[in-house]
Amino acid sequence: MIAGHLALVVAALFSGAAVYINLVEHPARLSLDDRALLAQWKPSYKRGYAMQATLALVGFLLGLAAWWQTGGWPWLAGALVLVANWPFTLIAIRPVNDVLMGMDPAQAGPDSRDLLRKWAGLHAVRTTLGLAATVIFLLASSW
Repeated sequence: MIAGHLALVVAALFSGAAVYINLVEHPARLSLDDRALLAQWKPSYKRGYAMQATLALVGFLLGLAAWWQTGGWPWLAGALVLVANWPFTLIAIRPVNDVLMGMDPAQAGPDSRDLLRKWAGLHAVRTTLGLAATVIFLLASSW
């Protein structure tokens, strides 16, 4: 059952990072002027993406392993909820990211700020998926 416990830990790490981004990092970033806001978001997003994408994939694989070992459907459900961050990011968030990444910080203004507010709302969905997967894995581990 080590795979299930590790899946829970990884989902909790994903969720913690996502909550931090939505409740701390991004609100603080929005206090910057438009140019600094966009300039700070770009490298932060690249690093966060690499970390969260990896955590979502690893948590998914660990959840699958726990399901395979135990046959318990909650492990599969948690794995699928956690990996749902991948298609959600590619379908809903990536178009916003592409526009933001293509903007020169020197040209930042109300449009880039509005896109970054939209991005925060979309990222909140990722946070919700991570928290849901964590709760599902927690419940699965207590069965």
